[in-house]
Amino acid sequence: MRGITRGYERECLRVDARGHIAATPHPLTLGSKLTHPWITTDYAEALLEFITPPSRDPAFPLDFLRDIHRFTARQLREEVMWAGSMPCVVGDDKAIAIADYGSSNSAKMKVAYREGLGLRYGRHMQTIAGAHYNWSLPEEFWEVLKGCDSGTDSMQDFVSERYFGLIRNFLRFGWLIPYLFGASPAICQSFLQGRSSDLEELVPGTLFRPYATSLRMSDLGYQNRAQDQLHISFNSLAEYTQALETAIRTPDPFYEELGVRDGEHWKQLSANLLQVENEFYSGIRPKRVGKAGERPALALKKYGVEYVEVRLFDLNPFVDIGIVPEQSSFADILLLMCLFRQSPPITAREQGENDENKARVVNHGRQPDLNLLVHNREKPFRPIAHALFDDMQPFALMLDVAYGGDNYATTLASLRRRIDHPETTPSAQVLAAATEHKGFFKFAMKQSRLHHDSLLAQPLDAATSAKFEESVQVSLAEQKRLESLSQDRFEDYVASYFA
Repeated sequence: MRGITRGYERECLRVDARGHIAATPHPLTLGSKLTHPWITTDYAEALLEFITPPSRDPAFPLDFLRDIHRFTARQLREEVMWAGSMPCVVGDDKAIAIADYGSSNSAKMKVAYREGLGLRYGRHMQTIAGAHYNWSLPEEFWEVLKGCDSGTDSMQDFVSERYFGLIRNFLRFGWLIPYLFGASPAICQSFLQGRSSDLEELVPGTLFRPYATSLRMSDLGYQNRAQDQLHISFNSLAEYTQALETAIRTPDPFYEELGVRDGEHWKQLSANLLQVENEFYSGIRPKRVGKAGERPALALKKYGVEYVEVRLFDLNPFVDIGIVPEQSSFADILLLMCLFRQSPPITAREQGENDENKARVVNHGRQPDLNLLVHNREKPFRPIAHALFDDMQPFALMLDVAYGGDNYATTLASLRRRIDHPETTPSAQVLAAATEHKGFFKFAMKQSRLHHDSLLAQPLDAATSAKFEESVQVSLAEQKRLESLSQDRFEDYVASYFA
């Protein structure tokens, strides 16, 4: 258990003094967003992404993330990092600049992919921010577990099979995360860009659902019109990778109509259901670090699953780094329960049930009489949640034995109280604060400024500061080196990648 490896990815928007999405380029004092190992951008030029190195020390990811935040805050001048997952003052779609990574072919490919995302789903969707938790078990663990198994699979196949069992159970029970940690029950009206919705008005300019937990994970947030056709199966590694391969090679009539190129300008990488595998949105993904230029599905197929990426966490606007320690502690417990619990294949009917349960929790999770579907029957939410906490208890105790102390059991007991007291959830607290401040924008802007001041008030020691300064220079030099190399024609580079 002490060999569990963890890491975080945290996205956040840069905004100006008025709360508008920053129109400035990514600061050069943060290094090259193409080659820096810890500080980059996601979709928009203003959407920062911070990445912590993997570590077996449970405290390291958040400690390192805090260092990144402290360093970054000192480079932003008149700007601040937006505290919430959902953006606020959003202008015209075309006013949102997508990230520019330079002139190398790898940089151009990143840009073309992002152009495609904006074309397909709108650039507003690409300004939403969240936190991803990367998690893996060590080789020693798998050797012991395989020793308890009478199967004849190779170690690689055994590990992948068990990770996929974990993923299937997470698809069944992962709705616990938006209930416990969701913090986006309201949005700024500008985000809808005049589109109609069934949201209610909290105060002028702020729309909400009364019992929502995470509108970020609802149909207002991440969505893909064509993904209903994909039928991505998590029942085995082979089925999963084959479905992704099919999706990146199957044309979509709507995307074909949009076109791939306009002269030399690439509007999207392809007119297929997915441009690349990472366009598939899921609350959890199996991952493998492949070789340079190797597609994710191919790396998974060749080398097996290395870790999982949990993608359901909203940013917590009450915390200056957007993430609280309880999130990783709870995720450790939940993922272990999902690993050890029986995990039969997911049928099409059950997948529909899983999707419906997640939709109910993100849209109405705090509703007093909320029901979820269990084997096609309506069951009250609270007894289901309590039963899952009962099932997680032994894994909390297992982790406490491994690490010493009672952190996991204490965390589980504390979070369990949120089941019967929904007013203590972050989503309820955000709604209360938005009401008190007469709008989500005013609340989030106040928090963003408070967090900025808090980070500036936390000194960076000389060694940490020097480490980040060096990483900036190294990344800029590496981008310059890449751009100095002779480049193939871009269309040949893209064709080679997909070949």
